[in-house]
Amino acid sequence: MTALPLGIRENLTQFSHQLVQVLLVGFAIGMMRTVIPALAETEFGVARGSFLLLTAFVVAFGVVKAVMNFVAGRLSERIGRKRVLLWGWVVALPIPVMIWAAPNWGWIVAATVLLGVNQGLCWSMTQTAKLDITRADQRGLTMGLNEFSGYVGVAIAGVVTAYAAEALGARLGLLIFGMAVVIAALVLTVVWVKDTLPWAKAETAAHKFSAPQYPPRYPLGVSEHPSTREVFALMSWRDKRLAALSQAGLVEKFVDALVWVIFPVFLVGKGASLTEVGWIVGAYGFVWGGSQLFTGRLSDHVGRFWPSVLGMWVCGAGVLMVVLGDGAFWWSLSAGIAGFGMALLYPNLGAAVADITLPAWRGSAIGIYRFWRDLGYGIGALGLGLVAHLTGAVEAGFWFVALSMFASGALLFVWGEETHPRLNPATEGPLT
Repeated sequence: MTALPLGIRENLTQFSHQLVQVLLVGFAIGMMRTVIPALAETEFGVARGSFLLLTAFVVAFGVVKAVMNFVAGRLSERIGRKRVLLWGWVVALPIPVMIWAAPNWGWIVAATVLLGVNQGLCWSMTQTAKLDITRADQRGLTMGLNEFSGYVGVAIAGVVTAYAAEALGARLGLLIFGMAVVIAALVLTVVWVKDTLPWAKAETAAHKFSAPQYPPRYPLGVSEHPSTREVFALMSWRDKRLAALSQAGLVEKFVDALVWVIFPVFLVGKGASLTEVGWIVGAYGFVWGGSQLFTGRLSDHVGRFWPSVLGMWVCGAGVLMVVLGDGAFWWSLSAGIAGFGMALLYPNLGAAVADITLPAWRGSAIGIYRFWRDLGYGIGALGLGLVAHLTGAVEAGFWFVALSMFASGALLFVWGEETHPRLNPATEGPLT
């Protein structure tokens, strides 16, 4: 196998193309985050107080995206990263048209199902491709840059579509924005993106001839090419460290489900305008995205464990603060604190998975981690809908999510360990 250079600088052109791709992926989901929930009643016929119906589209999104993450990881090891990315953008083509033509909320749910397919395929591939071409000591920075680009994209799209909806109407504004994003992504994928699977194969071959300076703490007793069932078991229960990361990923998506579907409704109920909602909710995304420029890199120096655990608790505190005060400044501050907590945990949970999984099956492991993580959209949205329905108050959803984050962070603290190879190298000898 021909040696291929690893590193951000060594692969800067392709790394940059992948950053643009994840920015566009963030635009695609961001266009659904502000306008659709805020105008669910007036534009799409969802009756006031129908919390379970309102959350249905996020439940559908989470379940579909989770499954597609699982599929994407395994599929990319067989047909390559670029082809999976391309399929994800092809699936997205009908979404803006469906929103524009939607006669009822059912069409929005259907469009969100396609969005789940798009996000599962495309976001998984941008993340996996970057990890393929960068070094182990750059994983925190790599994940931070990836999630920075994606979630700044989410925040920008939320604000831009709010203004577009006020200027052109919700349907036309989302149609124009959405079609521009999807067509641009398709063109860029075909013309400039390269497949990075050869880098992963070259790294696997290199490991057989020379051990890394700091041996990672890979799971014991794993075959060289484990089956899908074996990798799923490792990620879900067999390896306690990976299980801890998977459950933390699942629960932290409760926050994103809350910000997506309940936070805009809460703010509109408090009298905020659509553009105010866009900026307040955007504070969460901007702080989350911007902070990852240094929180990912930070973990390359101090490790993944403490940023992840503290991030769970800080994020939960920010969520709880929303309902403990009033006014646009307070809500923006609370959203920003939740976003900073998310920035601490989000890139570092994924980097920890990459630390202790072999390159031969890392794509599958990341896909299964992302399966559990994005299943949190569905479980979290369903829980939010049930809590709000039973109590009749959207505020109860904030308490539900905050307490879930505190408990999940405690479990990560008990089950987890430092995964950075330099800070906690393997001492048992060969682990595979």
